[in-house]
Amino acid sequence: MLSPLDYFFGLFSLDIGIDLGTANTLVAVRGKGIVINEPSFVALERKTRRPIEVGSRAKQMWSKNPKDILIVRPLRDGVIAEFEVTEAMLNYLIHKAHEQSWVPIPRPRVVVGIPSGVTEVEKRAVYDAALSAGAREVYLIEEPVAAAIGAGLPVQETRGSMIIDIGGGTTEVAIFSLGGIVISRSIRVAGDEMDEDIVQYMRTKHNLMIGEPTAESLKIEIGSAYPLPQERIHTVKGRNLVTGLPSAVEVSSIEVREAIAGSVDIIIDTVKDALDDTPPELVGDLMESGICLAGGGGQLKGLAERITEEVNIRAWVAEDAMTCVARGAGRVLEDYANLRRLLVGLERGSTKHG
Repeated sequence: MLSPLDYFFGLFSLDIGIDLGTANTLVAVRGKGIVINEPSFVALERKTRRPIEVGSRAKQMWSKNPKDILIVRPLRDGVIAEFEVTEAMLNYLIHKAHEQSWVPIPRPRVVVGIPSGVTEVEKRAVYDAALSAGAREVYLIEEPVAAAIGAGLPVQETRGSMIIDIGGGTTEVAIFSLGGIVISRSIRVAGDEMDEDIVQYMRTKHNLMIGEPTAESLKIEIGSAYPLPQERIHTVKGRNLVTGLPSAVEVSSIEVREAIAGSVDIIIDTVKDALDDTPPELVGDLMESGICLAGGGGQLKGLAERITEEVNIRAWVAEDAMTCVARGAGRVLEDYANLRRLLVGLERGSTKHG
C-alpha cells in the first residue's frame, strides 16, 4: 500500500520515459507525449572534457569539429561507453524536459529503456547515470517491451504478439504472451552497422571516402531492403582515394541495397531463429496479428515487405516507429499498477531508489 508521501509524489511528480539510444535519445513526459528527440551526441572541450553542446548541435559538428573540440557518442551498441558523458547528456535532457512542465518538484521519476541482452554491470551503469542526472526514482525496462507497449501491442493478453525493434546499435526481437517475453533475441547489428557497410562499399566500389553522416543520409534517402517500385539515384560527395581530391559519384538505390544486404540478412536470420523456437500455438497467433517493426531502423524502405516474403507472416511498421520505446516507457508510469511487472530488476534489489 502506498504511503501518503508516495501518493503525493505519484500525483505531482514529473514522470519521464527515456529511450536512451545509440543514435537518438527520446524523452516522453506523462500527459505531454514526446517532448525531446535529440541525437545521442555530446561535444566536449578536449582538454577539460567539459560538455559544450548536447544533441542536434553536437551532431552538426560531427566530422567537422576543430582539434580542440571532441565529439563523443556516449552509447555504443545500446549500452553506456562513456559514463560521465552519458550522465551529462541525461542531466541536460531531464532538465530540458522539466523546463517544459508546470510541476514544481525538481526530481522526476524516470523509466529508461535498455537492450534485452545487457549485463548486470551495464544495467547498473544506466541506473546510476540516471540517478546522478537528477532522477528521484529510476526504473529500467527492456526496449522490446517498451516498444511493444508504445506500439499498442496486446502484450498482456493470451494471444501472441511480436516486435522487431531496430535502433542504431541493437536489434531486438521479442515474442510476447500473458504480459511476458516468451522468446527474445538481441543482436548488435542495426542502423550503425548499415552505415559502416555503406562507407566500406563506397571505398571498395567507387574509391570514395565518405563519413558516417553521409552514409546515414544515403541510407535514409535511398536505402532499401527490397526492390523499390522505382529505383532512385543519389549524388554522393567525398574524397577520391586515388587522387586525394574531392569527387562526386552517382549511386543507385540498388547499390545501397547491395551494400547493406549483409546486415539486413543477419536481422532476418535472427527473426527466423526466434520463430523457429516459438511454440506452434503462438506462431498461429502471429500469422493473424503480424510482426510489428519499430525503431528508426524499422523504417528502412522495403524491410516490412522483405520480412513478409522471408517468413510468410505479414510485417508492418508501427505508427511513429522511432518513438515507440520512449512512449512505452512513459506509459509504464501512467499505468504503474498494471505494468510494473514488466520492469527489469537489478541483482539484490529493486530498481527503485528509495
